[in-house]
Amino acid sequence: MIDFSVEPEFQAKLDWMDQFVRTECETMDLLFPEQGAQFDPGYTAAKRHLKPLQEEVKRQGLWACHLGPHLGGPGYGQVKLALMNEILGRAQWAPTVFGTAAPDTGNAEILALFGTPEQKQRYLGPLMDGEIVSCFSMTEPQGGSDPDVFTCSATLDGDEWVIEGEKWFSSNAKFASFLLVIAVTDADAPLTERMSMFVVPTETPGIEIVRNVAIAGDFDPENGHHAHIRYNKVRVPRDHMLGERGGGFKVAQARLGGGRIHHAMRTVGMCNRALDMMLERAVSRTTKGKMLGEHQMVQEKIADAVIELEQFRLLVLKTAWMIDEVEAGRMKHGAPRKHIGMCKVAMASVYASVVGKALEIHGSLGISLDMPLAKWYGGHMSLAFADGPTDAHKSQLARAYLKRPKPAEGMFPSEHIPTRTAAALARYPHARES
Repeated sequence: MIDFSVEPEFQAKLDWMDQFVRTECETMDLLFPEQGAQFDPGYTAAKRHLKPLQEEVKRQGLWACHLGPHLGGPGYGQVKLALMNEILGRAQWAPTVFGTAAPDTGNAEILALFGTPEQKQRYLGPLMDGEIVSCFSMTEPQGGSDPDVFTCSATLDGDEWVIEGEKWFSSNAKFASFLLVIAVTDADAPLTERMSMFVVPTETPGIEIVRNVAIAGDFDPENGHHAHIRYNKVRVPRDHMLGERGGGFKVAQARLGGGRIHHAMRTVGMCNRALDMMLERAVSRTTKGKMLGEHQMVQEKIADAVIELEQFRLLVLKTAWMIDEVEAGRMKHGAPRKHIGMCKVAMASVYASVVGKALEIHGSLGISLDMPLAKWYGGHMSLAFADGPTDAHKSQLARAYLKRPKPAEGMFPSEHIPTRTAAALARYPHARES
């Protein structure tokens, strides 16, 4: 049975979150708008303002809700988390206030699943408490996210692993207390068994941040928070491998599915806010003797934005429901994979479309930095590359669907009307007789 209702107890939590994000988290965005400010443990003023908000979230039982009960979380499931992330998407600071900022969420799951007791005490506890931040260091300058061309390696030398090579777009590395690094440990093994994952403390000798790269939408091109890192024979103890040797692929996959859903629903939340701006502008501004909202071209933009956003929201919620069904044992493992890919592919285009329409309706004010729309629109392309390039997901999705049909028999397609009509008449030769 399909049911879109939300039980009253959880709806009350969502209502509290919505009000809190609008009044407190959006205020944080205004008070501390600097690039990467929400990840900087050394930003004293921001942390002083942040801590009481995080404590209030904890009192409400809404802290770090992405973790399941086996990892110390409430076990809400992906549908409830999706509805929560829709609200968190309204404000840049909201995920940090609620203990669900990426990449820390996925990294916490990896440590909880694969870390040693000592690693959990040193890193997972402080990470879940919001005391430190972390970095996921995977992609490389020469090949992006394609693991087939990764060259950063880890070689066993006695009781230590020696990591050597370069990584690219390692987000928040300059603020992180530790990095999760994927490195090639068995170059001749099959692709899915070639790499392993390591937890690397950032104070380890040999870690060199070549540059902190800024992206579209950032204000300061010299102060980005996506690091180009060089690992110069970085040595970590043997037990700093997470999971089995050659199991880096499996470890990394443990963090992706739910993370993509959370990312998608935060995109819905930001687009909802852009839509609110669009609607307010349409009933506030007059041109050619009419309110903007009375002009048909503006009405078309509003209608298209509403429809696109609702379609995407329902796709994401269905995908979240499918993940929950797998967890409950009612669907086969891997069933949501195609839908997760759909969410990833659609996310950037929906975001660009809705935010772009809101920007257009605001005119010159929209492209100014007096409104958040220009910054949002400038950064939208990053969604096409986060969690892997969109083109790769499109190709994977198409290949999955191409496995379903069988080639047509004969010269014409199976829906060829004359051929089907002849077959129908052969079955019922007297059907057309008067």
